[in-house]
Amino acid sequence: MAEADIQFSGSSPYDFSGFNGPKAQKKRDVPDGLWLRCPNCEVMVYRKAVMENQEICPDCDHHFRLSGRARIEQLSDPGSFEELFGEVKAADPLNFVWQGKDYSTYYKDYSERTETSDSIQTGIAYIKGRRTALGVMDSAFIMGSMGSATGERIARLVEKATEESLPLILVCTSGGARMQESILSLMQMGKTAAALARFNDAGGLYIAVFIDPLTAGVLASFASLADIVVAEPKALIGFTGPRVIANTIKAELPEGFQRAEFLLDHGFIDMIIHRKDLRSELARLIDYCSTK
Repeated sequence: MAEADIQFSGSSPYDFSGFNGPKAQKKRDVPDGLWLRCPNCEVMVYRKAVMENQEICPDCDHHFRLSGRARIEQLSDPGSFEELFGEVKAADPLNFVWQGKDYSTYYKDYSERTETSDSIQTGIAYIKGRRTALGVMDSAFIMGSMGSATGERIARLVEKATEESLPLILVCTSGGARMQESILSLMQMGKTAAALARFNDAGGLYIAVFIDPLTAGVLASFASLADIVVAEPKALIGFTGPRVIANTIKAELPEGFQRAEFLLDHGFIDMIIHRKDLRSELARLIDYCSTK
């Protein structure tokens, strides 16, 4: 039977009324940002569930990166953090220009984007009632790179801890020295190390918290000089990234190379602490070491 000969008589068992094709079907609006893909297990997870779980994937326990402010809120007793040395900011003595933008403008853009004035926030906080000198780096600010202001803030915080006999905690993450400041950035390695040497001579307690990622000059200076080094699970820790090393030595690297668990097995760090337990464990370490 030809297609033109098909006719329907009477009522059809199928109701086609109101059907105007797929274009007429209204797509339900879904707000952006409700879901995110976990980079570890690649499962789509509800963003609110991740936030309520301290930015940890509920399916695979992957630790998402935190902003410096969020980290301070998690570690400090509510409302106890008093920022110090926030007025110390980087200058542009080299008149550095990158991709058509001078360093001063680049620096200002990152400050506005992250609502911080440099890659570290320093101050005094209470951690479960323990008064502590606390510095928290933020990888969102030029990849947590160490510039002259970063080093100066750390040195001043260490000196404050020395003067007041406070325990010192530095949460360390970085992509290395800040190329826009050249040798001025590299000089901060020596400055921070010297301040920590004086702190150590005074009998101070320094705990470093390694978070993902931690590399290059920061790892090679103040981060590695702590009395106790703890890390979050699966944190990438190494002077140079694994791809660079593998390409340089032309060899396959061990499984888990430069991850916190590998470094714990080889004695480079002392403990791995889950983010949910970090505040309590830091307070416990302060108490334990203060009795010695």
